Amino acid sequence: MPESSAMPASGIQPGDEVGQKFHCDNCQANVTDSVRISCNECPEFDLCTTCFSRGIELGSHRNNHAYRVVTRHRFPIFTEDWSADEELLLIDGLRQFGMGNWKDAAEHVGTRSKEECEQHYMEVYVGSDTWPLPDMNCTFENKFARVVDDRRGNHSTPNRLRVLSSQPSNHEIVGYMPGRLEFEMEHENEAEQVVKDMVIHDDDSIEEVELKQIVLRVYNSKLDRRLYRKRFILDRGLLEYRKNQSIEKKRPKDERDLLNKIKVFARMQTREDFDQFSTGILNEHTLRQRIAQLQEWRRNGITTIADGSQYEVEKSQRPSRRATTVRESAHLLERLHQTVSARAARDSATGELALLGSQKHPPRKPTNPSDIESADGAELLLDSEKEVCLQLRIFPRLYLTVKEALLTEHARTGTLKRKRVHDLSNIDSSKVSELYDFFVKNGWIRAHGQPVSYMPPVVPPPPPPPASATAPAPTLASAPAPAPAPATSLLPIVPSSSASSLSGNMHDRTTNGLQFKDNNAQTQFIGTSSSSRYPGSSMPPDTAIRTEY
Repeated sequence: MPESSAMPASGIQPGDEVGQKFHCDNCQANVTDSVRISCNECPEFDLCTTCFSRGIELGSHRNNHAYRVVTRHRFPIFTEDWSADEELLLIDGLRQFGMGNWKDAAEHVGTRSKEECEQHYMEVYVGSDTWPLPDMNCTFENKFARVVDDRRGNHSTPNRLRVLSSQPSNHEIVGYMPGRLEFEMEHENEAEQVVKDMVIHDDDSIEEVELKQIVLRVYNSKLDRRLYRKRFILDRGLLEYRKNQSIEKKRPKDERDLLNKIKVFARMQTREDFDQFSTGILNEHTLRQRIAQLQEWRRNGITTIADGSQYEVEKSQRPSRRATTVRESAHLLERLHQTVSARAARDSATGELALLGSQKHPPRKPTNPSDIESADGAELLLDSEKEVCLQLRIFPRLYLTVKEALLTEHARTGTLKRKRVHDLSNIDSSKVSELYDFFVKNGWIRAHGQPVSYMPPVVPPPPPPPASATAPAPTLASAPAPAPAPATSLLPIVPSSSASSLSGNMHDRTTNGLQFKDNNAQTQFIGTSSSSRYPGSSMPPDTAIRTEY
């Protein structure tokens, strides 16, 4: 039984066999390329040689009906490369699908492309000297059968595959049908609803006819806008979704953002003009980036391309190195805390100072101030800091470690939250809060939300030395009146050279009655001055000094 190639388009997939096929009506074996028995009395009834030899009878067919033996017509008729079967299938396909429908005719033939079918028909049938009939006096050699067999054995080439039908599910853009050049949802898709039932009757009044004509003109304008958008999409190649996506992904992010901003100008330009315009914009963007890069190199003292390349490599690696340094610092701080905690646990058995944050040990006797004075790092602390360590039962080394961490974070951010302080230290939260308040009180850090102009209270001067027997202590009446401070500077500035000579290594010291602290980018001097300490100075005694640089 013959099987037509005019099948539903959705049932054909690439790689399927196409063309007219014949199957045995009994065993359904494919007898297209083999000998088959066709019944002369039963229409479209075919049997394979095996079923015919067994005398199969189906339906109205009887084994005594007249029959004919059908084989493949592999001999040429008009050209050497076209067999008789292909000629018959081509004519039958044009008869079924219409003249000029070469795609469906090629699918009906099954072994030819639409270009080959069109070229063969134009040369053999239309371009024949005996038109409208082809030349019937062609002779060929017997080698054609072998050539046709070889060609048919390799007919599964890409151009032999069935072309996908024009359905929305078969294309990159869902909803587009290229065979009809239409979209499933057109622009202003409801425009036809207004005119689908409109009819201009002969008995309509002039006003009704004019109104209907206005509606038709509006509908035509919608069709023009729809056609304009469709041409815009097709001319710009916007339907090639995968190709456009691959090109888009290869661009850097800044170029993609720039192109998205200038896409609005594509409607006012042709494709060539917009491509030239976008290329110029991208070139300008690249030049601006290069100029900014060279200016950055120049500001950093780079004068060669090689040094600049090395600078860019190190610049790209800087965030990763910074993150590694932060992790290592946190790890070292944690190890230090564990070491101090272990030492405190060992010393608690002998009555020495232990870490207050550890709650696993029984209550210990009060800490002796002499323990703080003899502890490691106590010589780097102020008296007030020693008192804090004594109250909070913290070793000076641990206090200095926490202090360095907090002041470093404050110098980096300019302010410090109480919650951030708890994150930076692993000791008891109550101790951290006490240290935070202590640092804010002394003006070493600025609390979050505290105004920049905030001036912490001045540390009171140390008590005067006791009066000797030969020199009586001065009284209030005999003391000279302090000279007024200059009106233009209430806080005298200490020179940076003097500050650098007095500053310590990230710790607080006391020198000549001056308290100072050096914390990376900020140094403070808080203390007292007297005429005996600054000879020849007009600075009044006990004047508070606070210097920041």
